[in-house]
Amino acid sequence: MSDAAGSTMVVIGAGHASGEFVTCLRQEGFDGRILVIGAESYLPYQRPPLSKTYLSGEVTIDSLYLKPLSTYQRVNVEFMLNMRVDKIDRAQKCVVLSDGRSVHYDKLAINTGGRVRRLPIPGAEQAEKASNFHYVRTIDDIDRLRRHMEHGRRLVIIGGGYIGLEAAAVATKLGLKVTILEAAPRVLARVTAPELSAFYERVHREAGVDIRTGVGVSGIEFDASNDAVSGIVCADGTKVPADVVIAGIGLIPNTELAEAAGLEVANGIVVDEYSRTSDPDIVACGDCANHPSALYGRVRIESVPNAVEQARAAAAAICGKLKPYTAAPWFWSDQYDLKLQMVGLSQGYEQLVLRGSTAGKSFAAFYLKGGRIIAGDFVNRLQEFMVAKKLVAEQIVVEPQVLADETVPLKTLLQK
Repeated sequence: MSDAAGSTMVVIGAGHASGEFVTCLRQEGFDGRILVIGAESYLPYQRPPLSKTYLSGEVTIDSLYLKPLSTYQRVNVEFMLNMRVDKIDRAQKCVVLSDGRSVHYDKLAINTGGRVRRLPIPGAEQAEKASNFHYVRTIDDIDRLRRHMEHGRRLVIIGGGYIGLEAAAVATKLGLKVTILEAAPRVLARVTAPELSAFYERVHREAGVDIRTGVGVSGIEFDASNDAVSGIVCADGTKVPADVVIAGIGLIPNTELAEAAGLEVANGIVVDEYSRTSDPDIVACGDCANHPSALYGRVRIESVPNAVEQARAAAAAICGKLKPYTAAPWFWSDQYDLKLQMVGLSQGYEQLVLRGSTAGKSFAAFYLKGGRIIAGDFVNRLQEFMVAKKLVAEQIVVEPQVLADETVPLKTLLQK
């Protein structure tokens, strides 16, 4: 990919990965044209604050932008917003836009991210047209939701993942009466141990949230006008009244363009450690990309740090500099006065080691497999989280009792 000089780079998607990618391209020496095509009307922005400080009204849209327009203008990055790409023509090396025009590319980045998973139940399509039913993915989604976040209203959240719990924390502070309906036996079931789930369920219940686990949703009720959702019907027949509804049941990677273009797709667009796809002129980054991990095998990660690191690797590769993405994945979630930071993937762990007690609001949970630390969750423990990123990356073997002993500094466990 060292023949990029003077060529045209087209970037599909204007999310976090693309915001990082285009500036890194310039830093790596790319001197050709860069055109970013985005379906939304906004420059690349941060999504994590949407369900936190932006929903609560603590920050403005301007604070969400990764960089001001002047920064992109200074490095000659062009944007074509409110525009979708309908097709990638690899033979002609062009993308076909939703308005019928086509744009030539020499190099292409598919940073298409993901879209919300829609409720697969009767009434969902009608509910999506109602003003008081909401998915949470974009600035526009939150702007619509904020108008309904009024004190005393009954909010029903379908899904007990990070988005649902974060929205519940904000809504509770704003004085709404919140009910969470989670189909799994516990919240955060896909990503944390039962001990962490129990901790967060307790915190939310103490704040007044009605958490109902093991509850499937089978239908939606509407008011007399049929223009607003009035309640959610559970699989057992229970009906939960609602003034506002949020559905947060996961993300679907946007891989259709890549698949139709004949690129390899398997739970995401398949890329190598340099973010290169099966086409040598095309890279992919972010939520839509499935990359190899020395720690966990092939994975598709939905997180900002992942998008940033993949974008850096992709930009370097476009410029003929191979800088592999090898970092351990990490994530975070803010709920009430709790900062949860996670590193690694805990699936398949054999042993959980707690450092500190979940009775308080500061502790760590380590996930071990074969005696090695494969992941860790940290509640209000920033310094230990920073050390743990290295412990996970190096797959440190440790005695559980030493790990649990808070008198033993974690940094002493790092290999010399």
